[in-house]
Amino acid sequence: MIDGNSILFMQAEEKRSVMVCQNTSCRDRGSREVLEAFQAAELPEDVEAIACDCQGQCNMGPTVRVVPEEIWYCRIDVADIPRIVEEHLKNGQPVEEKLHPRIHLRYYL
Repeated sequence: MIDGNSILFMQAEEKRSVMVCQNTSCRDRGSREVLEAFQAAELPEDVEAIACDCQGQCNMGPTVRVVPEEIWYCRIDVADIPRIVEEHLKNGQPVEEKLHPRIHLRYYL
């Protein structure tokens, strides 16, 4: 499990980037609007939203990656942006149900 305190510590250490894929399949699924929504949101001072090339997760797009903490979100819609901004970017708690399942593996008993 990702520790919110660890993420908040990282936030204090360096600038974070929200990287929104703008390659073909992600754009076909609305990544331009997702990027614009992140850029229009009230992001913390240490966060910037930027366009990026393919992140290799085309079937799970639009893909959003938050660095340096390496949190990957998949199938993001504009409606998801306020929750990601508030819970993750401002309060250090990634939005569990939007995490990319191949990158953030979970084990269920």
